[in-house]
Order: sequence, then C-alpha cells, then structure tokens
Amino acid sequence: MDFLILNEGFRTLSALLVLPLAGAIVLLISSSVTFARLWTLLITTIIAALSLPLYWGFDVSTARYQFGEHLAWIPSLNINYTLGLDGISLLLVLLTTLLMPICVLASWKYIKTRVREFMVCLLILETSMLGVFIALDFVLFYILWEAMLIPMYLLIAIWGGPRKVYAATKFFLYTLAGSVLLLVAIIALYIKTGSWSIPLMMGQEYSTLFQTLVFLAFFLAFAIKVPMFPFHTWLPAAHVEAPTVGSVILASILLKMGTYGFLRFCLPITPAATLTFMPYILGLSVAGILYGGFTALAQSDMKKLIAYSSVGHMGFVTLGIFVLNTQGVEGALLQMINHGVTTGALFLCVGLIYERTHSRELDAAEGIGKFMPIYITFLAFFSMSSLAFPGTNSFIGEFLILAGGFSQSKIVAGCAIPGAVLAAAYMLRMLQRITWGAKSNPHPEILSDLNLREVFTLAPLLVFVFWIGLRPEPFLSVMHTSVAHLLEQVHQATPHLMTAANLLP
Repeated sequence: MDFLILNEGFRTLSALLVLPLAGAIVLLISSSVTFARLWTLLITTIIAALSLPLYWGFDVSTARYQFGEHLAWIPSLNINYTLGLDGISLLLVLLTTLLMPICVLASWKYIKTRVREFMVCLLILETSMLGVFIALDFVLFYILWEAMLIPMYLLIAIWGGPRKVYAATKFFLYTLAGSVLLLVAIIALYIKTGSWSIPLMMGQEYSTLFQTLVFLAFFLAFAIKVPMFPFHTWLPAAHVEAPTVGSVILASILLKMGTYGFLRFCLPITPAATLTFMPYILGLSVAGILYGGFTALAQSDMKKLIAYSSVGHMGFVTLGIFVLNTQGVEGALLQMINHGVTTGALFLCVGLIYERTHSRELDAAEGIGKFMPIYITFLAFFSMSSLAFPGTNSFIGEFLILAGGFSQSKIVAGCAIPGAVLAAAYMLRMLQRITWGAKSNPHPEILSDLNLREVFTLAPLLVFVFWIGLRPEPFLSVMHTSVAHLLEQVHQATPHLMTAANLLP
C-alpha cells in the first residue's frame, strides 16, 4: 500500500460517490417536479463544494495517490474497495463535480416530461463518472464503468430527438463492445498478477506478447470511448439526438474516460506495447484531427458541427498522450479539461437557441446578434476558445501538445497543424452566420436574450476559459509530478524502445 496516502479524517471520496446515489433514492419516493429540480441542484452543488478541498489539500510534490480509502470488500476474491486521487485524476474529478450543477440548471426548462426520472439519471451518472476517476481496484472500476452506460442510454432514448432509439442503441452497443474487451484485459492481468489493484499492476514485468494483447484490448475499449477515428461513428448520432445536457455530459466527461484510460492503464501497465504501437496511434490521431475538421466545416446542423469538432479536438489529446513527453502529456491533460469546458459550453449555447427556435440549423439562427447581444458575447468567447485563440484555455493546451509533438516527430506535429486552421474556419463561419448572417431572422418574435438562470449557467465556464488561458500554472502544477512519474515508469521499462521512438522523423 505504499502507493496510497490514506485519509484518516472525513471520507471525502466515498461521500462523492454516496451522496448522488442517496439523492437519487430520495427522488424515487418523491412526486414533485419542483422538488426534483431543487433537490438535484442542491445535491450536485453540495458535491461540488465537497470536492473543492481536494484541490486545496492536494500535495503537488508527490505522485502517490492521495485522500486514499481502503477496505476489504470481497476478501475471498481479493477484491477491495480502494479509492484515491493523483494529479492525473484530480482535475477530471473537479470538472465532473463542477459541471453537474450547471447541467441541472441547463435542463430546468428544457426537460418538461419525466423530470424526476431525468434527475435520477443525472445523479446516478455522477456517481459512476466520479467512480471511474477515483477507483483503484479494477473490479470497482469496471462496475462503475459499466454503470454509466444505463443512465446515459436512458437520457438519449427517452429525452432525445426523433432518432433517439437508434442513437442510444448505437452508443450502447459500441461502448458495450469496448467494455467486453476491457473486461478480458482485466481478467488476463488478474490471472498474471493475482491482484485486482490497479497500482500494483503497474511496473510489473510482462512478456512482449502479453503486453501486446492486453494493450490492443485496452486500446480498442478506450478508442471507442474517446472516440478516435475510425471508431467515432456513434458520436455524431448520440450528440445530435441527445438532449442538451446529454450532449454536455458526453462531450465534457464521458469522452475523457477513454483518454484517462490510455494514461492510467496503457502507458504504465503495457509500456513496451505502447512504444510499439505509438507511431500508428499518432497517425490515427492526425487522421482524426483532419477528418473532424473537414467534416465539421461541411455541417449546417450546429450540433453536428460541434460533435465533429470533438473528434478533431480529441485527436489533439491522443496526439499529446502518445508523444510520450512531459509537454505533450501535460498539454493533453489540460486539453481534456479545456475541451470539457469549451465544448460543453458550446452545446449549452446550441441548446439555448433550440429552446427558442426548435431548430439546430444555422439558417434558423442566422442574424440573431441584434436580438440577443448577451448570448452572442458568450458564444463569441467560447468560439474563440474552441479555435484556440491566444489568451483562451485551449490555446495553452494545443500549444503544449504541438510543442511536445515537434519534440517527438516534426512530421506528425506538422501534419496536425492544419487541424488548428480548420477549427478557425468552421468556428468563425458559424459565429459569422449566427451574428450577422442574415438581414432578418425568421424567428425575431421569440429571440429573447438570456435570462438570469441562463447567464449563471454559462458564466462559470467563461471564467475557466480565461483563468486557464491567462494563468494555467495552478492547473499544470497539480499534474506535473504525476505526469513525470508516469513517464518515468514508461521510460524505465522500455529504455531501448524509447531510443528507437526518438528516431521518428
């Protein structure tokens, strides 16, 4: 247990898992719609407040897992209830807890049917998403990984658009297929080590063949979740048909589970296979960046545009992870947070227009600048962030990723640069049409500007756009020691392969 710093005081991590479930149980015995909304907002706000001391009390000088909790769960099978946080998972936990109250506010008027059931799904989702980032036992991790599928499926299938059943089923089948491969890899590792402990599986000596097979199972499971090109086809349908909050959760949190899996499992557990497949994954990342950019440029549906932009942005994240240097991995981690903030906010902006016009088409939103100046101000800043304009959060992330990319391979990084140009093209095109695109909008009588609730929904995300963009050090300092330890594990396990990897052109 040297990897874990046990928490002797208040069990914060367990509270983060239990409170949403307890809140969902209370909702099941209530029938009031108003109470369901207020109660869910209260619970998610309390959880967000509880999570903040994790940042303040985090020791940035150690790579050990902190705020740890360890209890024997099923001793006969060596299964334990083990929780902990390091610099790789802390910011993802905070992103999740801070986004959930925003999601409740965003759904306040948008969701009009089965409100109680909708809020129950949100609370169960919060438990499963947080659990994925803090579980240090593979059985607990896998249970929570799978538990996420059901409420997300229901969010799309019940409260989604016209093709909601198709989109929900496609999402479920794709991710379930990846989950089966993940389970196979977990069982193989248990047979090899005799333990379900994730940290104890790191740094072990495995044969090249074993690493290759486990890595491929991990990779396919996480590549589908990201989703990487060419495993992305479930994403546009899920985004388009999901309710606004479903799209926000998908883009901001669920996609990050895939890239988190690469960092937490692929690199430290199968380092030799990671080095072997690194050139191919870098190639897929560049392909995803370019494909996402060109496809987004061709869209007239705003949700599809942002959905395909996610494919490109997540391509930058996987590129940063697999260049296997400090700048790239730190940039990827920061870009995971940036994408959650910015793309989540853009989906909220699309939802606000949809509530007014009942259309996601750019034609229906053209020229609303003179009717909704507050809305346009928010949209402009989030669009600038999405295209990585200097001074915004995404600029820092992409800069670090490209800097790490050029250190590893000038050709790979050079091929990724057009993705940044494409992002500027499709975001500025969308912003121009929405702001000034038509002489007269077809729905001027219903284009009221943002109310106070809607401003409070978007404002916290705008704060992070500029906070990270102008002062990223508080975020980078949290992850630095953990990233250095992660890369040290990879380098020590594969010194001869690292030499070969550095010869990439």
